[in-house]
Amino acid sequence: MAETVATDVTLLSDAKIGSTGVVEHIDLSEDVCHYLAHLGFLPGTKVEILRSAPAGDPRVYRIDGVEVGLRRETAQHIYLKLDTKSSQAKSRNQEVAR
Repeated sequence: MAETVATDVTLLSDAKIGSTGVVEHIDLSEDVCHYLAHLGFLPGTKVEILRSAPAGDPRVYRIDGVEVGLRRETAQHIYLKLDTKSSQAKSRNQEVAR
């Protein structure tokens, strides 16, 4: 039986700036997962995508009130369930601002 993946789950590295979501799981070695856990990246934790460096990498995330920078090579192994209500509201606000 094929495993299905919810459409609102994305890689942290692919989430749009301004969006929020909840960490679903992390697909990295135990050592790196342990390090990320100390930064606050644990399943069930809310993450907000804040901004990118001028060259695009690293990106800055807010987790538990703390801003944390992660490189794309790390963020592409963190799965995030997007908060679609928050993302839709921000998209509407951006359209109105134009």
